[in-house]
Amino acid sequence: MNIILFGPPGAGKGTQSNKIVNLFNLHKVSTGDLLRQEAKNETILGDKIKLLIDKGSLVPDEIINNLIVNILLNKSLFNRLIFDGYPRTLSQAKTLDQLLNNHNQKISCVLSLEVDEKIVIKRILGRQTCTKCGLIFNKYFNPSTKSNHSCDSKFLDKRSDDNEETVLERYKTYIEKTLPILDFYKDQNLLHQINGDDDINQIFEEIRAIITSLEA
Repeated sequence: MNIILFGPPGAGKGTQSNKIVNLFNLHKVSTGDLLRQEAKNETILGDKIKLLIDKGSLVPDEIINNLIVNILLNKSLFNRLIFDGYPRTLSQAKTLDQLLNNHNQKISCVLSLEVDEKIVIKRILGRQTCTKCGLIFNKYFNPSTKSNHSCDSKFLDKRSDDNEETVLERYKTYIEKTLPILDFYKDQNLLHQINGDDDINQIFEEIRAIITSLEA
């Protein structure tokens, strides 16, 4: 199956997608991670991507689509994908449908995490990622401790774009350009809306039930 995990920045998509990957043996496609990796390569394209990310602006569709095509060409990932942070525009959603169709695949369901703006801001400002193991924590809601994280605290890192000004711009961009995608998937009877303000484990239980029902 192929799943899209949808929601504003800071909705907890990264945390939930990791849980889904581990339980259902899917491969996470995070265009954000792919773009940040390209930005670290310090190429001309990487420098352009970094500037857009730091501003909270969307990266051009052509760049994103090429990244997605490379994933779909990998036969070992056939119908085993969860898209985290993509698509972000209606145009990308329509293109993704076409790309999947070209590779004899389709979207099984779309999970939309609904989160209050104030909670989004606090989640992002407190977000920390372990550069060693990749686990995601939050100093307000889910802090790293000895019981849930075996790596040294020195590996906890904060993304350069996780600041209040950028957060507000990204949330505005989401509302204006990304939210209309909900109607697109609702019309296809693929949309499942979930209260993203709930506890992390409670959110995942709802997600698990939805995905399990698709496998039945």
